[in-house]
Amino acid sequence: MGLAPVWFITGEHDVGKTYLCQRFASQAHALGWVAAGILSPAVLLDGKKIAIQALDVRMGELHPLAVLAQSGQGGTRTERWLFNDSAIEWGNTVWRAATPCDLLLVDELGPLELERGEGWIAAIPAVRSGQFKLALVVVRPELLAAARGLFPTARDLDVAAAEGCRLETLLHPF
Repeated sequence: MGLAPVWFITGEHDVGKTYLCQRFASQAHALGWVAAGILSPAVLLDGKKIAIQALDVRMGELHPLAVLAQSGQGGTRTERWLFNDSAIEWGNTVWRAATPCDLLLVDELGPLELERGEGWIAAIPAVRSGQFKLALVVVRPELLAAARGLFPTARDLDVAAAEGCRLETLLHPF
């Protein structure tokens, strides 16, 4: 990994990790930075998360990433989500072209990547490359130990503590 700072954005389900990443992407654009990576906004129905999209931050391209899993369904899945394999393949292509950039956004490294070596595995070498000013990587609290094994110098930024946080303050934490 390069010397550029890496932050783990962490928090429980549905606390605003993706929203925080979107806010940082907006700040990056306002600063004239090139932002790259993938965000995973929720699809809501009556206030409930029913699906996940995948948004290429640099190009604006959007793909359906996952839907709620049903019992007995095969394919790439976690307990809660059934993933679109073509969106995962597309996402890995995006990750391979993501750096160099100013802000690298990874929403998120989850159980597929950190426990099973599946999913958006190309995001890991993108972060390790250090070819950015700053990287923000969404990781759930229960997966932080595995993420720290990959990125031992990364710092944690809890969503609840990030209110009003600016990109510039995250550049020189180390």
